[in-house]
Amino acid sequence: MPYLQLDVPNHYPVEVKRGLAHRLGEKYARIMQTTPELVTVAFRELGEGGLWCCSAGEPEPAALLSCDIRRGRPPEQRAELAQALIDACVETLGLRSDRLAVEFTQHTSDEMYRAGRGWGTEWTPAEATNAA
Repeated sequence: MPYLQLDVPNHYPVEVKRGLAHRLGEKYARIMQTTPELVTVAFRELGEGGLWCCSAGEPEPAALLSCDIRRGRPPEQRAELAQALIDACVETLGLRSDRLAVEFTQHTSDEMYRAGRGWGTEWTPAEATNAA
């Protein structure tokens, strides 16, 4: 945790995905005040016609970034992260910002387990000073 999963209607070279994963991990760590080695990024390349944004007119190709995170950060901090992640995806993958949504799912610490570390801890503002 955190787990960032980007669903896209295209396919990208490994180098592009690796570079974007690095960038997303750094942005996450800086904005959410933690360390990048906790961040996992997944790309689900659904291919042409695999992801749509519905509207009153015809559906248009879209993308979705799901963020599974520890609960505890204020909405303003999550909004800053969402915009930074959107900007990075638009710049790197050429996605349309108006067709890229970010959704957060917040978890308690006992819903995250890592080998060698055990259960996660609840996030508190005090952690920010320890991670910087």
